[in-house]
Amino acid sequence: MPLAENLAAVEARIVAACDRVGRRRESVRLLPVSKTHPTSDIAECYGAGVRWFAENKVQELAAKASELADLSELNWSFIGHLQTNKARDVAAHAHEFQALDSLRVAEALDRRLQGLGRGLDVLIEVDTSGEESKFGVAPDAVVDLARALGTYSSLRLTGLMTVAANTSDQAVVGRCFDTMAGLRGRVRDALGGGCDDLSMGMSGDFELAIEHGSTCVRVGSAIFGARSYAEEPLCSPQSVG
Repeated sequence: MPLAENLAAVEARIVAACDRVGRRRESVRLLPVSKTHPTSDIAECYGAGVRWFAENKVQELAAKASELADLSELNWSFIGHLQTNKARDVAAHAHEFQALDSLRVAEALDRRLQGLGRGLDVLIEVDTSGEESKFGVAPDAVVDLARALGTYSSLRLTGLMTVAANTSDQAVVGRCFDTMAGLRGRVRDALGGGCDDLSMGMSGDFELAIEHGSTCVRVGSAIFGARSYAEEPLCSPQSVG
C-alpha cells in the first residue's frame, strides 16, 4: 500500500479516537517513526505534508538529517536511549529529544547545545511498566528530575514520554497512560505550569493513548511497514512504534 494511503488510514484512526472522547484533532501530533526505512520514504511522506519524523539511533538520525538537509521544514525528534558520548549529534540535528532520563544526559546535551548556540525541546522518559526492556525514569523520580532541568538553559522541558506495557490487556496499558497524566499534573504543580506534552501511544495502542490524553503518538509500522531488528540489540521492537 502506498505511504500516502497508510498515512490517510492512520489519520482516520486518530480522528475517530479524538471524536470518541471529544478532543480536537489538532490536539494530537502524529510523529512518524522512520527507523530503518530509507530517506525516499521520508521524502514521500514529506511530500504528503508530514513535517516531523522520529529516529531512535543516533547514527541513523545524523545520516538522514544530512541527506535530507534540503527539506527546509523537516523536523527531527530523537526518541531513543542516548549515551552521553553521542550527545553531540543529537544536539546538532534534533529539534526535540523525547527520551531524557538522567541529569548526566541533560548535562552532556546542554554543553553541546551551548557550543552550537541552539536550544532543544526535551521530554522526560518515564518507565510506567517496570519491564526490564524499557528505559526511563521511575515515576517517583520524575518531579525531582523536572525541577533539576531548570539548571540547563538550553533545554526546554515540554512534557513526558512513555512506552506502555507490552501486553494486549488494554486495562494494563491504560493504567500506564493514566500514570502519565497524573505525573504531568504533579510536574506542572512543581514548576508552576508548562510540561504540556504527553508522548504516548504507538502503532498498536495509539488510539487508546489518545483516549487517555496523549498529545503525540509515535507511529512507525502502521505507516512504513514492518522493520527488521536483527542488528538492533539495544532497543526492543515495541519501543519505537
